[in-house]
Amino acid sequence: MLGGTADARAVADGLAARGVDVVTSLAGRTRTPLLPAGEVRVGGFGGVPGLLAYLRGERIDKVVNATHPFAERMSRNAYEACAEADVPLLRLDRPGWSGHPDASRWTWVASHTEAAEAARRGDGAVWLTVGRQHAGTYVAPLAGRTVVCRVALAAGLELPDTWRLVEAVGPFSPDDEARLIADHRIGVLVTKDSGGVMTAAKLTAAAESGVAVVMIRRPECPGERCATPDEALAWVTGPGGGC
Repeated sequence: MLGGTADARAVADGLAARGVDVVTSLAGRTRTPLLPAGEVRVGGFGGVPGLLAYLRGERIDKVVNATHPFAERMSRNAYEACAEADVPLLRLDRPGWSGHPDASRWTWVASHTEAAEAARRGDGAVWLTVGRQHAGTYVAPLAGRTVVCRVALAAGLELPDTWRLVEAVGPFSPDDEARLIADHRIGVLVTKDSGGVMTAAKLTAAAESGVAVVMIRRPECPGERCATPDEALAWVTGPGGGC
């Protein structure tokens, strides 16, 4: 299991309950992650060569990639390493928010650079929920603007004086998100099409507060996919796999 998400924990817990030997790999970017059943390893593999060596050395039979929808590099490495090792790979890709009732009113963009420009053209303070790795992309375009940047882990993140850094881990309620919007006079929310219910409350609060939403489309991911933990469980435990 390539994990770090609630879906990954659900799959690992389900496999362990069925007596399947499962190892979940976590990136190690949160201080106190919720650990799934089975064995857990923390840290990177060292790119495609390291992951390939791990698959062969540990005699891995199948891989389920249930990382965050925007874990583009890990997903690409998994695809290449599994293809080289001839190990079946499944991408558990939870549905995005394109079907959300408010999706047609959002500004959809393909990159953080485009998102930063769209946010610059908006009014009011900007609320970023794009992750610490990409926060720097917004510094220059939003120079002089009030920005609230919420991340799960803030260690080592240096931001301008006009920015408010909020370190917090969800899930958040719509009331929590509405309070943040009101307290900071948010006019624009910039977020990623992560999908799921764990982080959807900000979209509800944005709609109710009249906040513009800039939504970053998720990257393409090659290979076989499924949408739910139950489908992933069936793929691993079934005679031939497949969603």
